[in-house]
Amino acid sequence: MTPGKKFLSSDEIRPLAERSDLWGFLLLAHCWAVIIAPLMVFSLWPSVFTAALAVIIIGSRQLGLAILMHEAAHNALFRSAKLNTILGAWLCGNPILADLSAYRTYHLKHHRHTQTKDDPDLRLSRPFPATRASMMRKLLRDISGITGIKQRTQQFMVALKLAGDLEHTPSEEELAQAFSGTKLKHAVLVNLVIFGFMWAFGDWWWWFAFWALPLLTWYQLVLRVRNIAEHGVVEFSENPLRNVRTTKAGPLMRLLLAPYWVNFHLEHHLVMHVPCRNLPKLHRLMLEKGHGPDMEIAQNYWDVLMSAASKPA
Repeated sequence: MTPGKKFLSSDEIRPLAERSDLWGFLLLAHCWAVIIAPLMVFSLWPSVFTAALAVIIIGSRQLGLAILMHEAAHNALFRSAKLNTILGAWLCGNPILADLSAYRTYHLKHHRHTQTKDDPDLRLSRPFPATRASMMRKLLRDISGITGIKQRTQQFMVALKLAGDLEHTPSEEELAQAFSGTKLKHAVLVNLVIFGFMWAFGDWWWWFAFWALPLLTWYQLVLRVRNIAEHGVVEFSENPLRNVRTTKAGPLMRLLLAPYWVNFHLEHHLVMHVPCRNLPKLHRLMLEKGHGPDMEIAQNYWDVLMSAASKPA
């Protein structure tokens, strides 16, 4: 599962794959600091604008927690496997109601079978390209909370063994695919702690407005756009340079849509155990070796969305 060995030597890969506990702690600290910052701004200058800003930034950084959990699933966030498992679950997965162990199992299958009939992520990429009207409906369902409420209802119903009451009973794999899972006891406990901190330093309703609301709305929107950018409208093949996409991202997009170098997704698939901080170096190395013209690279996320919504009505 290291397609990058077709293009890079072991000596070139080895320094890029070096993991660091210090970097793991720094990334976690950064993610939670960015979550806390807009709450402090709102507490000092409460307004509709600062509240909306908090929802957007926190929702984007909830995606950041999902990305860091993804790093931990590859044992790339920390050098220590134990730290990846424990902190990846308690500080990344559980706050967003995600199950690290279920996600790891599902996600490694995605890497083994990328864009083939056995890829569990095909259901995310195969609907594209769609019509503009279909794309708008999807994005509106996300930002309005419809997608989030549906997913979380299914998640809790399955966890409570009431799956028979659902029109469609999702599998463990489907829940893991959505950064969810059926093991909710620890996730509920962590969210009670977050609720307590927000009440202690703000008000009782802060968790609902600044944690649950972003998770059900903005997080769902940026998660979909990220999924489309990674594997939507690419080759249905085993070519590792064409069945996945890297999307260029400036500072604003990195803040709102592509935290922690997640936009370098092609490079991640080439060598999945390279820590996210080294993916830009891997990207530059591939370009220096002359592979750029063969790589699926988008100039920005808008271009990707336009391509994904290009199906004639």
